Amino acid sequence: MKILSTVFLAHLLCASAFGLHGVSTSSATKKMGFARSRSESPMVQAVDVQGRPLTQLKEAASSSAEKAPRGGGIAGSIDFGLLIYFGLWYLGNYWYNITNKLALNAAGGKTGFPMTISSLQLGIGCLYGIFLWLAPDARKAPTVTLDDIKKMLPVSLCFMGAHAASVFAMGMGAVSFAQIVKAAEPAFAAVLSQFVYGKKVSKAKWLCLPVVIGGVILASVKELDFAWSALISACIANMFAAVRGNENKKLMETPGLKDRIGSIGNQFALTSILGFLLSIPLIIIKEGNRFGEFVQIAKTTPAVWQNLVASALYFYGYNELATMTLKKTGAVTQSVANTAKRVIVIVGVALVLGESLSPIKLIGCTIGIGGVFLYSIIDNIVKPK
Repeated sequence: MKILSTVFLAHLLCASAFGLHGVSTSSATKKMGFARSRSESPMVQAVDVQGRPLTQLKEAASSSAEKAPRGGGIAGSIDFGLLIYFGLWYLGNYWYNITNKLALNAAGGKTGFPMTISSLQLGIGCLYGIFLWLAPDARKAPTVTLDDIKKMLPVSLCFMGAHAASVFAMGMGAVSFAQIVKAAEPAFAAVLSQFVYGKKVSKAKWLCLPVVIGGVILASVKELDFAWSALISACIANMFAAVRGNENKKLMETPGLKDRIGSIGNQFALTSILGFLLSIPLIIIKEGNRFGEFVQIAKTTPAVWQNLVASALYFYGYNELATMTLKKTGAVTQSVANTAKRVIVIVGVALVLGESLSPIKLIGCTIGIGGVFLYSIIDNIVKPK
């Protein structure tokens, strides 16, 4: 199990390190077979608070892998490379949510260390990004200037804020509930785009938002693990994510910045490094006086550090892969992919972690995520004037 987990981890990180490339039909079959045999196991063996392996997670991973989309074509032929990366992205996101929740629970749950865990996840990812710059023939380091770094600070701050708020929301309540609320991000993005950034949102999109919000509210009505702190934190994460999206668009319009950064991987690495540095003051303010307690728990509870390292690598890997994968697809494909990913994570994680999946919650989840999907493609169906 551990050998297979290590191989899968190496495959995911190598995928993020060396980029996304389509493969020929003759070689694709071999690669697809390789991916399937490795993706049936988690990257790192997840354990409970007592350090016991959770063997049922393997079966859940296999189930989620079977649900991965099978579309995607280039010049009339199937791009097997793209399919593999979709699967790795889905599995990475799926296992991140599981290992992240296990780390939070092992460190104390609602009274634990969400800020410390979220920051260390970014820090571990930074080490991996720096390693790629130093390793021979891995990834060329960026040539950004100090002025470029200053311009990246707002995006990095929003990236860190969205990640920390998401981790806090998952620590305060069910992962499935946090994911349902986070699905309402388009509502926050629409408000910001229209009233802060001056980018007009079509009437058709505005009409989709009540469906999204209504679905989230319906899913919250019978939530057994409902907590206002989880709801508010997930909304804060949505706000940071929406601001980050708009600020990132402005940033990438800077003349020559793309060339100096060099690649999508470098952009994410720089954002992670800056986000980690910006998170350090928040750790000191919120949990600094308890850091010794966290170190002691990590020493005596293997589930803390094992799941922390696993979740950090999953987070870094799936984010890079998601960005590279979506860059190769159109708007509609992106909408379908993100919607399917959200459903797999909500249902799959809830089943593995034993979270509530009442009929009304599932109905609300379906309405909310369906509304998000409609919001994403409505302008292609109803052309704005």
